[in-house]
Amino acid sequence: MPAWDDVRFFLAVAREGSLSGAARTLRVEHSTVARRVGALEVSLGVRLFDRLPRSWALTSDGEALIAPAERLEHEGLAFSRAATSATSLQGTVRISAPPVFASQFLVPRLASRNDRWKGIDLDLVGEVRTANLHRREADLSLRFMRPSEPGLAARKLGVLSFHVFAAPAWLARAEAEWCFLGYGNPLSDVPHQQLLARMAGDRPFILKSNDLAAIHRACRDGMGLAMLPNFLVHIDDGLVKVPGVDGPVLREIWCVVHPDVRRSPRVRLMADLIAELVAEGSEILA
Repeated sequence: MPAWDDVRFFLAVAREGSLSGAARTLRVEHSTVARRVGALEVSLGVRLFDRLPRSWALTSDGEALIAPAERLEHEGLAFSRAATSATSLQGTVRISAPPVFASQFLVPRLASRNDRWKGIDLDLVGEVRTANLHRREADLSLRFMRPSEPGLAARKLGVLSFHVFAAPAWLARAEAEWCFLGYGNPLSDVPHQQLLARMAGDRPFILKSNDLAAIHRACRDGMGLAMLPNFLVHIDDGLVKVPGVDGPVLREIWCVVHPDVRRSPRVRLMADLIAELVAEGSEILA
């Protein structure tokens, strides 16, 4: 009989097309992925992949097993969510949040309320992508937009504002000489980046990054103008708001959970605490 957990490794390789991609997704070594897929092939008595130099390609037998494997995955995840909801306050809560929001706003305030979540082990993941809650990539996800995926429970916590900031020396220069700092792909279409792109026009973006902390630091060091969240610079006397700019750009803060996990006492406790922290910080957020 196959070890059913090996099915998860099979699906990861099938979706990513390579051992290295599957290993990144599963957060394990690629040798672990190869071993688990090999064990599944032995137990089933079929070859699931053709091992090519740069990729692993599904065989016809592997293709035929994708649909039943996904059904197994769906049921396994449902079981895992149900188990989480039935447990006590003790255990792990995995939270996905935008990196700078997690490090600069959330962590200091969680630290000040440490006594409120004793017995809970927080796994705080700062990431720009949207965590897939159906696949248990997180128990709770904080996002700057309303979720569009079906079947999720969401609560609006508040809003945060983005303004155009610069080191003071830039305001003494002719506007035609201004340079800009912004997001690269895949974040170039977020609302505050679009406003900055319209403002820049033909003037150059001399730095693009998916790391908002890097953009903030470059702005402080005088590299150019950037669109930054108010909570990041509200006590930063090295930056000033650029006058005459449309805005601010407001982004909604949403707390998103899978309905099965929402019943977990520890997930509910952390969701309520984060909602409280955002409400208390509303003045510096907006």
